[in-house]
Amino acid sequence: MFNSIADFNFKKVINQVDWKLLLFLMLFLDVKLGVKIFAIILVYLLRFDFKFGFSFKNSRLPLFYLLILAIPLIDLVINRGYGNPNYLLTFFMGMGFWILSLLAIHQVKLAVEVNDTEIIHRTILVFFIANAIFSFGNFAAIVFETGAINPFRYQGDHQKYFIGTGDYIKGLTFDTSTTNAALNAFGVIYFLTRKNTPMIFVCMVVLLFTGSNFINMALIFTLALLFVFRTSRNQKSLIVICVMLLVVFMAKISPQNDRYIGETFKDAIHPPNPALSKTSVPIVCSNVPSLEETRQKFARHYLDSIGNLTTTRVKLKPALAALPKAGMGRIIIDTPDINLLPYQKATDTTTEQRRLLSFIDEHKEKLHLSAREYKPSSPGKILTFIQTALFLKQHPAKIFTGDGIGNFSSKLAFRTTSFGIAGGYPVKHTYISNDFLTNHLDIYLYFFSKTAGLRSLTNSPYSVYDQLIAEYGLLGLLLFTFYYAGFFAKYYKTLTYGLPLLLILLMLFFTDYWFEQLSVIVFFELLLLLNIKETTNKSQLNYGSA
Repeated sequence: MFNSIADFNFKKVINQVDWKLLLFLMLFLDVKLGVKIFAIILVYLLRFDFKFGFSFKNSRLPLFYLLILAIPLIDLVINRGYGNPNYLLTFFMGMGFWILSLLAIHQVKLAVEVNDTEIIHRTILVFFIANAIFSFGNFAAIVFETGAINPFRYQGDHQKYFIGTGDYIKGLTFDTSTTNAALNAFGVIYFLTRKNTPMIFVCMVVLLFTGSNFINMALIFTLALLFVFRTSRNQKSLIVICVMLLVVFMAKISPQNDRYIGETFKDAIHPPNPALSKTSVPIVCSNVPSLEETRQKFARHYLDSIGNLTTTRVKLKPALAALPKAGMGRIIIDTPDINLLPYQKATDTTTEQRRLLSFIDEHKEKLHLSAREYKPSSPGKILTFIQTALFLKQHPAKIFTGDGIGNFSSKLAFRTTSFGIAGGYPVKHTYISNDFLTNHLDIYLYFFSKTAGLRSLTNSPYSVYDQLIAEYGLLGLLLFTFYYAGFFAKYYKTLTYGLPLLLILLMLFFTDYWFEQLSVIVFFELLLLLNIKETTNKSQLNYGSA
């Protein structure tokens, strides 16, 4: 069962890897937009082709990417956005994101078409190995900096790491840890089907290191379905081991994540009512023994060991004799007091918070939520969907085509605020739609201008589904359903790892604006297009063979 890492052979990899595709993936998945654009230019110079092959019948690529471009044009005319120069820049930038996505999937499709499937598989393997090396390097750097083997329990340096250690495990893309987590969740499913045991565990460990609770749960849910319906006995054993790794991580490595998940679910189901106290109270850890308790425990062990010794006296070495001792000769072992200030979260207002608070103060008459004192409520993610539903109810004319690109719910809308939230943007061209200001931006400011504990995925307005219905309307949601998800789902009878990957992606769409992220989506498309090629017109690969 424990094969070598996909029969890894250096010469074989050199000769049988699509280096153009690998280079494209490494560059295009980078967090910097400039690097992504460079990757597109480079790959088209290396593999020049613009035959997209769109068709309403047996389209080569998802028609979604072509049809979605029409909706912003319609909204531009209806909303007369062409009269605002700053919005025109926003509009063309948003259209550019969709065009980049289209150009990227075309190159991925070309790579799958011109190469043997095994070459693509080896290319994917090399990518995951490289990403794992970078991810473990991130972790090693944290261990070196803190001196703690388990930084998930390290509370020093004002809890810079601790429960947030996973945020620094960014991997090869240098993007958010959530991006790294999503890629490795794909990797677990992919290598489970490929029966590559070492890489399953490599991806699982990297995923756990990122500390992404939502993606962990999404993966476990998907693995549970596979366990019941589509796996062999060996694969079931591997799934059980993956679940055990998660349990050990939550219980022993990062128990605070376990408590965080429980509190999040509790707040989502039963939102708390009492207001937060204005005075922050230091966290006191009750599971750490006091200095006197440590001394007593050490003394008991010392006396027990003396009783077990023979009558021969052992002379203490000079180094031990020089250690500090209590009145009865007991050696004092001091421990750090983690209730002191260096072990508490920093309470200083960050530069980002000051910028947000200043903006709130300037627009408090329009910000009905963030201008108020914070009180515990439902997670921001839930409030976001409620907000969108109420907006469309109040503006029925926008139900069909939405509020327009960059006007309500998108990474673009956050980027053009010039806050540096979703990338840099020139201040002189700042554009903030009033609908965005009084809705999703208000929710974002309400949570993200407060303490670090509130700046989480559960309170973020980011969501592909919300973006589609709010900015592209019912038409955009239908185009996505039939011409994107439907493009891949129609092969459900033959897909192997493709079907569970599609399920994970659909769950991921609740967490971020992934189409604008220009990273996870293109890798998903590579895996799906590859799976379609290797299973179409063939008998289904035996997913559950022993």
